[in-house]
Amino acid sequence: MRAVTVYDTTLRDGAQTEGISFSAEDKLKITLKLDRMGFHYVEGGWPGSNPKDMEYFVRVRELGLQHATVTAFGSTRRKNTRPADDENLAAILKSGVKAATLFGKSWDFHVTRALGTSLEENLSMIRESVAYLRDQGLEVIYDAEHFFDGYKANPAYALATLEAAVAGGAAVLVLCDTNGGALPWELQAVVELVCKRFSVPVGIHAHNDGGMAVANTLMAVQAGATHVQGTINGYGERCGNADLCAVLPNLSLKCGVNTIPEEKLRHLVELSRYVSEIANMHPNPQQPYVGMSAFAHKGGVHVSALMKDPLTYEHINPEAVGNRRRVLVSELSGLSNLLYKLRELNLDLPNEGEVARQVLGQLKELEHQGFQFESAEGSFELLVRRAANGYEKPFILESLRILTELKENRAVHSEATIKLRVGEKTVHTAAEGNGPVNALDNALRKALEQFYPAIKGMRLIDYKVRVINEAAGTGAVVRVLIETSDGHRSWVTLGVSPNIIEASWQALADSFAYGLLKKNAAAGASAVGNPAPD
Repeated sequence: MRAVTVYDTTLRDGAQTEGISFSAEDKLKITLKLDRMGFHYVEGGWPGSNPKDMEYFVRVRELGLQHATVTAFGSTRRKNTRPADDENLAAILKSGVKAATLFGKSWDFHVTRALGTSLEENLSMIRESVAYLRDQGLEVIYDAEHFFDGYKANPAYALATLEAAVAGGAAVLVLCDTNGGALPWELQAVVELVCKRFSVPVGIHAHNDGGMAVANTLMAVQAGATHVQGTINGYGERCGNADLCAVLPNLSLKCGVNTIPEEKLRHLVELSRYVSEIANMHPNPQQPYVGMSAFAHKGGVHVSALMKDPLTYEHINPEAVGNRRRVLVSELSGLSNLLYKLRELNLDLPNEGEVARQVLGQLKELEHQGFQFESAEGSFELLVRRAANGYEKPFILESLRILTELKENRAVHSEATIKLRVGEKTVHTAAEGNGPVNALDNALRKALEQFYPAIKGMRLIDYKVRVINEAAGTGAVVRVLIETSDGHRSWVTLGVSPNIIEASWQALADSFAYGLLKKNAAAGASAVGNPAPD
């Protein structure tokens, strides 16, 4: 079976994404995760470019990596300078790495315009820089920048730059689609030619400006490349790089190419979300393979077929990459969707067909009002349990009052007063906040924590408001979505009303009710409505 070397550049190329800035500690955490996943190379950064990267290269030596080789990135020597006098090459040596990735110019246009030097001097820069690091005992991976644009403009010169790298002792020739504009069939032909011409391994580094980065990477491997570069979640400058979360399963599961160990591939979703969390980026729900919606099914016809055989509408088993099948419910749902969800919830319903019809009717009416349960599975499960007549609310609202005071040149002051019934007891309390929803959250917590200590571990991680009928202006109906986490899992609940406070209350109350439901289920409790010590 064919195999490829997997080279991750999330910490360098991925860090160029707008809105992403990794600390040295962030980079160390990601490096350790990639090593445990079985990645072969992790590009740590550009030593000498900033103190953060130098700190990383010092501290990464202490991690005791088992699989990954950490590489330092840099450019060939400056024009008219000896390699031994070049600060960039000196910084790579100082980083203490065993492998370095050097990039050089392949496009004659870049050589004359960007570097402002001669074509011959550029070849010397490539050859001498690679040879210098090789002589110092480093493995050198050569990144041929703008190779496909360079090949289009001047094929002979682009190939000459690769010959210079080989003459210097490059271990791998990586062809870079730096502008991201190559088309798959164009790229495949060039990679085939390079693989036939050179005896050293050939790699691919594709950007996504034309939306072809993953396809171009696969075509390069098809054409003979044995080294693939990319980033987790496709992070990268402009439109990003080839997404390794799509490249790896495509190669492993569909092309019969070894990438990382199969048992590690089952943790791909976990890796994707781990990196997005550290990057402080929201996961893309429609990201292939690892997105939350990658195996989500909404249409009743689809779900009916899925219940007979998942292969009818799924191209792989979701568990192969650590994902899971999700059946969505909406006003478009048929009974198949509802029956699937009821069985998924493990509810003991002797009359599940009748319950499903009842829920379906409620669902259509609620969605007509503006509710949307596709992304609010917490609220949906509560809806089902209420319809099944076996659910007892953990608390009931008796009254709620919120006061907001706004004065010129002063901070806004909000106070929520709330009265709840919990079992046979009534609790009446108040709390302040920096806004009405924050005050409401604080008051609800204050009232409930004495009965349900588990609420202390629940926190709101996202709050969204959407205006449903914009034409109504300030009287429009709003939909509030709240995402809550207990540190182990997260869930989404919603509320809908012309009054944003009421909508927020609905979503917030459901968030705590659902969290308590799951907490008690995990502890083997029989009912959420019975207050008990945590």
